[in-house]
Amino acid sequence: MREHDSYGSTTMRGKRRKFDDDDPTFVKRGRIEPALQEDPDLPEEGDRWSTWDGALHGPEPRPDWVRTEYGAVDTELGMLKTGKEADVFLVRRAIPGTDKISMLAVKRYRDGDHRMFHRDAGYLEGRRVRRSREMRAMNNRTAFGKEMISGQWSAAEFGALGRLWQIGQESGLVCVPYPVQLIGTELMMEFIGDWETGEAAPRLAQVRVDQDQLADLWRQMTDALSVLARAQVAHGDLSPYNTMVHDGRLVMIDLPQIVDVIANPRGGEFIARDVRNVAGWFRSRGLETDEDALIERLHFEAGLR
Repeated sequence: MREHDSYGSTTMRGKRRKFDDDDPTFVKRGRIEPALQEDPDLPEEGDRWSTWDGALHGPEPRPDWVRTEYGAVDTELGMLKTGKEADVFLVRRAIPGTDKISMLAVKRYRDGDHRMFHRDAGYLEGRRVRRSREMRAMNNRTAFGKEMISGQWSAAEFGALGRLWQIGQESGLVCVPYPVQLIGTELMMEFIGDWETGEAAPRLAQVRVDQDQLADLWRQMTDALSVLARAQVAHGDLSPYNTMVHDGRLVMIDLPQIVDVIANPRGGEFIARDVRNVAGWFRSRGLETDEDALIERLHFEAGLR
């Protein structure tokens, strides 16, 4: 099975470990690691104080479950998914002594020395940075350039989630997790799954549904693709493995490679590839799909026709 930077339907894995470090709270290879527990700057419970203050925040109006209080505490509960480009962890953000909690999927992108860049070029077409030195470094894949690309992935995903969330709110077709915050290459977003058990929702590839439910999921998929097209973007790597189904609702995840279909000269190709990837899965389960007509419609909605 192909690895994806998603959190799928796996349950929490891994035990909590403690490390000593000069920094009272730091990320060590993909997790929150509190230092000496007697440090007065640490909360009495949990791993660290909320990092909401100082982060880039998701769009408003925010869902009421988003914890913005300075007294909130983050507790890492385990790893949800590991991938080639990022690891995803489950974090509970809560106000101690209350029932005010939010469950977050925390995606931490690997640094430039631990990522695979074999497929970056096509996705990065149409993305530009202001300084020519930085652009050269990215094109030449220097160590600094790889760090720049890694930062672009996280920023691109955060920006895409925020934009698509807002469009979804306006149209009533929310098809992505709410992006809570971004700090560096750590992206916190809505956890799609059971908040009580910490079990993530299954990926589309794992669901077993009847034909009526399958037809409803295909309708949701085409609606979601329309939301992207009207925003003039393509997912860029859409498949049944990076789409989740929670309580009958289809949710797209893993959007770091999102493509601006106007700026990227291959934008139309990315739209078509996304459609064919998911249409093939539905067709293999007995559902009739007219993918050519859908591609034509999405090209029109994106302004490519």
